[in-house]
Amino acid sequence: MAINLQKGQRENLDAPKFTIGLGWDTNSSATGTDFDLDASLFLLGDNKKIVSDEHFVFYNNLISPDGAVEHTGDNLTGDGDGDDEQVKVDLSKTDAKVTEICIVVTIHEAESRRQNFGQVRNSFIRIVDAVTNQEILKYELEEDFSIETAVEFGRIYKREGKWKFEAVGVGMKGGLQDYLNKYQ
Repeated sequence: MAINLQKGQRENLDAPKFTIGLGWDTNSSATGTDFDLDASLFLLGDNKKIVSDEHFVFYNNLISPDGAVEHTGDNLTGDGDGDDEQVKVDLSKTDAKVTEICIVVTIHEAESRRQNFGQVRNSFIRIVDAVTNQEILKYELEEDFSIETAVEFGRIYKREGKWKFEAVGVGMKGGLQDYLNKYQ
């Protein structure tokens, strides 16, 4: 049975191979433009910076150099039930320099489309064991991010040789470039 996390809660990740599923629904946009939410992962070292440019996994760089993180592709609409975007992770392949994986969702062209996470509902991140296909944990964003256009959903980090997941749920007004600036 999956553990439902609260913001700030941390849990051990005992399964080395899993899929990160990210999902959301959008309200009817008053802007008349479709929403395009994008999942991105930043593979960070001890200094909280991206290990290399190739360790930034997103819709234009689907696989990390070590093969540990693989984005399955960009969903341009978010239509349908379940996961809107997925990322496969195999922690046993992770480069030794990587000590943290930050999971971010941004709204593509949010400013020009006049969109924000206040217009997004039913947002979640979940981790599913790749071997058993069982959901291990889930974190549902419950806060109203009325001006934020990007949200750090969670992070996977290594402490004392063990991998853990933390439900972060912190938004920012900005986009993918702002996260790049933060982690480069």
